Amino acid sequence: MRNEVGIHFYITDFLFRKLFRQNSKVKWAVHHTSTIIHPENIVRGKNVYPGDSPGNYIQAKNGIRIGDYTNIGPNVGIISANHDLIDNGKHQGAGPIIIGKNCWIGMNAVILPEVELGDYTIVGANSVVTKKFPDGYSVIAGNPARIIKSLNPKDCVKNGQVLS
Repeated sequence: MRNEVGIHFYITDFLFRKLFRQNSKVKWAVHHTSTIIHPENIVRGKNVYPGDSPGNYIQAKNGIRIGDYTNIGPNVGIISANHDLIDNGKHQGAGPIIIGKNCWIGMNAVILPEVELGDYTIVGANSVVTKKFPDGYSVIAGNPARIIKSLNPKDCVKNGQVLS
């Protein structure tokens, strides 16, 4: 279960989103050092607040779907569209990024366009995810990310906790 944030988080969120208009289109509380572009293209599950960790950069031009109870660590980049190789003012079309339920994305990880992470996927810190891992129940890490450990689905429970 997610730790509760203090009142200071909500006061700072109010100041930056409502008064300074930073991330003003986002419908949930966001850390003042995070940036969310095209928040209207983000579909999020229960207890998911993209950008609530410091330093997140989330660009949802081509859409992002995030399942229930997924946790996104600090300084994570989730980028759904690349710039056109010839015209930097344009973006390339791509399918959405899909992140399953009960996932955990570690600090400084980068998720690139069209990535799909199945349920219970843990992305190691500093990893760069360039391809799909739709089966889930795994720990992925590296640049480019690869499976470094499989999780036993029987050890995973519905509330987002992994039993040891």
